[in-house]
Amino acid sequence: MKKSLVLAMAMALGVTASAYAANPFSDVPAGHWAYDSVNKLAAAGIVDGYGNGTFGGDRLMTRYEMAQIVAKAMAKGANVDRLAAEFADELDSLGVRVAALEKKSDNVKITGEVRYHYAQNKEDLKGYETKLRSRIWMTGQINDDWKYTGMLENNENLKNDAGEETVKFQRAYVNGKIGGVAVQAGRYNNKLAEGNVYDTRFDGVQLSYGKDVKLTAGYGKATPSSVNTRDFEDQGDTYRIKAESGETYYAELSGKVGSLGLTAGYYDFKDVTGYEVTTNAGKETLTVDSKDDMDIWALSANYSFGKDAALGAMYLKGNDDISKDDDGYVVTASYKGAKAAQAGSWGLVAKYYDQGTATYLDHTMNGAADKLFGFKGYSVFANYTLAKNIVAQVEWYDLSEKDGNRDAQTLWSQVVFTF
Repeated sequence: MKKSLVLAMAMALGVTASAYAANPFSDVPAGHWAYDSVNKLAAAGIVDGYGNGTFGGDRLMTRYEMAQIVAKAMAKGANVDRLAAEFADELDSLGVRVAALEKKSDNVKITGEVRYHYAQNKEDLKGYETKLRSRIWMTGQINDDWKYTGMLENNENLKNDAGEETVKFQRAYVNGKIGGVAVQAGRYNNKLAEGNVYDTRFDGVQLSYGKDVKLTAGYGKATPSSVNTRDFEDQGDTYRIKAESGETYYAELSGKVGSLGLTAGYYDFKDVTGYEVTTNAGKETLTVDSKDDMDIWALSANYSFGKDAALGAMYLKGNDDISKDDDGYVVTASYKGAKAAQAGSWGLVAKYYDQGTATYLDHTMNGAADKLFGFKGYSVFANYTLAKNIVAQVEWYDLSEKDGNRDAQTLWSQVVFTF
């Protein structure tokens, strides 16, 4: 392709320069038919000629050289959609993201995740479990400010061959802005207090405002992924709490001072269903259906040591009519972290927990906290990217019941494939 043809196309790009510099090319003198166009493109930084000070207008160009010109024009805001489509492969090799083209061709995107996990629990809790989880994510751009996200999930219990697997719509929500307020509404994942209070799907609406100091507030209904039961014994009787919530309100205020991040949160779960089951040496069973409200406060501080290491601490205070132990704390230390796009990347995390049952509804951990009436103990886990988009993780939990005498030890392992 000759540069004379490029100039003819470049004249239609709408590229302008705030001021014209002196013509830098010795082979394009004043009076040359292309003088004005070359001068304009050179001043805008789109063409720069060769090292010997010539433009080389009669020289044949490679596709790669043409792609460089298109990339520079795009950076200046020129409307070059057709050229961008023609030289898309070359632009990719240059690391240029063809945003205008992507908007038109990729308005709806589909991604996915497949996770296999195996967990070995202390036998008197749940024994072992082995499952395959598949997720298909769909995102659609509604307009410049609003986007839709949906997710289908299938879980196959490889321990149970009864054919009970189902596919469910686990996420369906929109994100957008109203003025300076970010809005999220629908069924989304809600990770409250870093997951130490709640971490699963939530039906509601959430508003966020601010950047350096950010206020987030939401309303809806907590919908735990599974019914959490917590058992404890007292003088031969057995009590069971079944965690299901009605209306939920929450608010978090967060900010950062240098490397220190601070967050305060309030979480109000209305009408948490509680079933109290009393047995007297196996002779009598009495079930009482009751409802209770859970109010939980959380204060956390997280400090980053450069890019790789961080240390965090959280204090939680709960309030309900059932629990004897209504406060708790969590300490977290982390180093690096596996990145799906970077093979060989890895990370380590260690946590210590001491949480009364009034401080959590659906905990983020893969341990057996949902089977204990309050818990304390520790967890450690490591992750490693085996190959691009293939991440392996191993977790160990050693917990003990706060209002009972049971232990809960879990070895959790998983491999996650993303596409």
